[in-house]
Amino acid sequence: MAKCIMVQGTMSGAGKSLLATALCRIFLQDGWRVAPFKSQNMALNSYVTPDGLEMGRAQAVQAEAAGLECDVRMNPILLKPSSDTGSQLIVNGTVRGQYDAAAYFAMKKELVPDVLAAYAGLAAENDIIVIEGAGSPAEINLRENDIVNMGLAELVDAPVLLAGDIDRGGVFAQLYGTVALLREEERRRVVGTVINKFRGDAALLRPGLDQLEALTGVPVLGVVPWLHVEIDDEDSLAPSLLKTERERLLDVAVIRLPHISNFTDFPPLEEHPEIGLRYATGKEQLREPDLLILPGTKSTMDDLLWLRETGLEDRIRALADAGTPVLGICGGYQMLGESISDPEGVEHGGTLSGIGLLPCRTVFSADKTRTRKQAVCCSGAFKDAALEGYEIHMGETDRGTAEPFCRCADGSTDGAVCGSVFGTYLHGLFDTGELTAKIAAWLAGRKGIQIMPVQLTPRAIYRQRQYDLLADAVRASLDMEKIYEAMEAFSHG
Repeated sequence: MAKCIMVQGTMSGAGKSLLATALCRIFLQDGWRVAPFKSQNMALNSYVTPDGLEMGRAQAVQAEAAGLECDVRMNPILLKPSSDTGSQLIVNGTVRGQYDAAAYFAMKKELVPDVLAAYAGLAAENDIIVIEGAGSPAEINLRENDIVNMGLAELVDAPVLLAGDIDRGGVFAQLYGTVALLREEERRRVVGTVINKFRGDAALLRPGLDQLEALTGVPVLGVVPWLHVEIDDEDSLAPSLLKTERERLLDVAVIRLPHISNFTDFPPLEEHPEIGLRYATGKEQLREPDLLILPGTKSTMDDLLWLRETGLEDRIRALADAGTPVLGICGGYQMLGESISDPEGVEHGGTLSGIGLLPCRTVFSADKTRTRKQAVCCSGAFKDAALEGYEIHMGETDRGTAEPFCRCADGSTDGAVCGSVFGTYLHGLFDTGELTAKIAAWLAGRKGIQIMPVQLTPRAIYRQRQYDLLADAVRASLDMEKIYEAMEAFSHG
């Protein structure tokens, strides 16, 4: 069986996913067969495996860093929040049902066999498993049925690295308090702490590091600097959605829906030197963009009602009537149609009128579409742009009299086009760079400006470069020798 190392954090957002991604790449560079694993993930940013199953995006990213195709065993349990207290439960890549927090907490130990079977399968095929925890192991109210932090570490006998986020402040209290709240047998699993997201002179930390080691009895195995690398974020609270706007020739606005999902569709747009990407949550922020995008959402009907209540729906219509191009992706595409019906109560139940910018009608059903696609754009301005992406959605959409947005390699068509309003179910549509280049040229032409053609790096190649940059920086910051020693010691009991 494979050796393993587990990355836990003092809180959500401490940088566990990024450190796990870095370790996957480092072990790959060192010649090992390595795979990521996270028993339970909660995120709206999901991904489709080659065999049409659904898993957390973070583990798909880590798999890519490890040189592997993503595999649903890397994330056997995925929770996709649909409200403040409820989530869609996905087990081994397929929907198990809708659960509120109390109901899921009461039944999640029943999922331990699924977790262990997935882990055992990966461990039999690889040399090292990099395990990512969730939240914090010091959530003592949840410890009884834990299957993602120390509970999982016990099940697979994993040594643990504990990461704290210094950028938020109070990192010594984070690390000390977390260790102090652990059970004695759990503390023995913590082989090192890591201070993450540091800006400044690490030498100034030394007195604090010495005291922390003395208080916890755990060595500090690294101080990782704030890293300027672009790795897909796990959730919509990630800093990429909070970036400062950059003044560029073309203004692209994405509406930040309350349940926005698959927001990793959009960073590739920013690689174009003339496109400025921003996120808007109110009609005043929307202003008059050159392109307005309605993104995917986990709760299409609720977010459509939110657009209606905030006045954003009227503003979207007004912009479209004035000629502003509008693009809807997945749930955003559904909203742009004439109606959304939910006869089986998959989301909201009943029927809602849509924004009405496309002559489309969507009907939800309990079946979820999960598939990867290759396609070519059909519409005039974007004609012949090659696309690669994936679909994850509930329901089917009849495009009515609209022209299709793209033609897929399997002969099917996707999406709808009506004038300068576009809709598609395809996530990842900007990843090849071809659609981005055509959109930029078209938007500039609408403003009477000619821009120089740009050869954009395909996203897959760009990501590989970022993984190497990440691995190099983290390797330089961590005591990898001690990490290898810890994995070896635990593998021998």
